[in-house]
Amino acid sequence: MIYFELFWTFLKIGAFTFGGGYAMLPLVQEQVLSHGWISLEELVNFIAVSESTPGSFAVNISTYVGAEAAGFLGSLCATFGVVLPSFIIILLVAGCFEKFRSSQVIQGLMSGLKPAVIGLIGSAVITTGSAVFFPSGFDLATIATPSFLLSAVIFVIMLFLGIKKVHPILIILFSAILGILAGYLF
Repeated sequence: MIYFELFWTFLKIGAFTFGGGYAMLPLVQEQVLSHGWISLEELVNFIAVSESTPGSFAVNISTYVGAEAAGFLGSLCATFGVVLPSFIIILLVAGCFEKFRSSQVIQGLMSGLKPAVIGLIGSAVITTGSAVFFPSGFDLATIATPSFLLSAVIFVIMLFLGIKKVHPILIILFSAILGILAGYLF
């Protein structure tokens, strides 16, 4: 039963998420936490790990959650569920590409989806950011802890590097090094 649940859950996530992995994060979070497959802390940790591993975020997160919930077969079911809708949609779009490109309806649809995707990504930033910066809930005492201050400094440095268009691989490596150093110091 859990295998079908994983497949069905990630099929819905894959079918109703436009804009890439981070746009799907609020839906993944809601579904995964409501089923109790992993905790919010595990999800936040995996998001950090998935940035350092090859492959798409959707495949990585579905494989991880499936494996945590039901082992190897669970990871296959969840991964197949999340990629199946995209595979079908790409096949349909490829067959009708010229009609889609010039369609006012499709252009309007895409114009409407873009702000929704930005909103979903923003929601994911707020949710995961609060879990990283305030894991025990918002508390003024948390702001004075070395862990919070270090996380804030790393965030500001990475934000600055991102704005300066430093290559994402370098940003990921640099943040990993800072995180490792912080782990040894604190």
